[in-house]
Amino acid sequence: MPTLFVVIPVFEEPHTLEPCVRRAVAAPLPPGWNARLLLVDDASGRATAEIADRLAAEYAAQGRLELIRHPRNRGKGAALRTGFDRALALADASDAVLTQDGDLEYDPADWCRLLAALPPEPMAAVIGDRWAMGAVPGVWRKLHAVVNATLTRLSNLACGLRLHDMECGFKLFRTPLLRAIRPWMSEDRFGVEPQMVAALARVRARVAEAPVNYDPRDRRRGKKIGPLDGLRAVWVILRERLRRLPPAARS
Repeated sequence: MPTLFVVIPVFEEPHTLEPCVRRAVAAPLPPGWNARLLLVDDASGRATAEIADRLAAEYAAQGRLELIRHPRNRGKGAALRTGFDRALALADASDAVLTQDGDLEYDPADWCRLLAALPPEPMAAVIGDRWAMGAVPGVWRKLHAVVNATLTRLSNLACGLRLHDMECGFKLFRTPLLRAIRPWMSEDRFGVEPQMVAALARVRARVAEAPVNYDPRDRRRGKKIGPLDGLRAVWVILRERLRRLPPAARS
């Protein structure tokens, strides 16, 4: 039976972490699949850390959740790399690895839709499309959609893919593909999103898309990405277009 390894990076999410994990544990899966959560706490403070400890104590014995901690805050990209490395140490070629933010902007109920869209070949991935579900209400949300569309177009021009939502936090990889692109990942913060997409293009992966639900939040509700991260994304897109060797090979 294949396993879906779900990497959940989390930093200072005391209000959303528990409902996110409980929804993830209860999320429906296609027949023949089971899920294992890899929760990576990126050096959160006491409130979030205590919730993570309690959830780990509840679900670890069932093999449903494993808690990994960073001793210092390193960023979302670093937390994803930590989770990916753990997943790859456990997974075989029939498994898949999914990214799931811990802030409940993305609904674990959409995992079924993502898995249903996953092509059968080993070098295959699915990226969610938040904008396929309809219009985005509100001025801030529309601005957010415009910025994301601009970054996606730039990414598509640079790497040759035809995605609609490059920055989507739902990215699903078959294990052989993740092994192939993992050496190309080095971004510690949100620049990891365009870097992963550039790596998919570099290895000529087959990339599908699936519509997903999206409940965006603003900074008052804990949104952490900001304008500097958008500028960093532009830099990463351009840099990855010119890169010839993985970051580790260049050092």
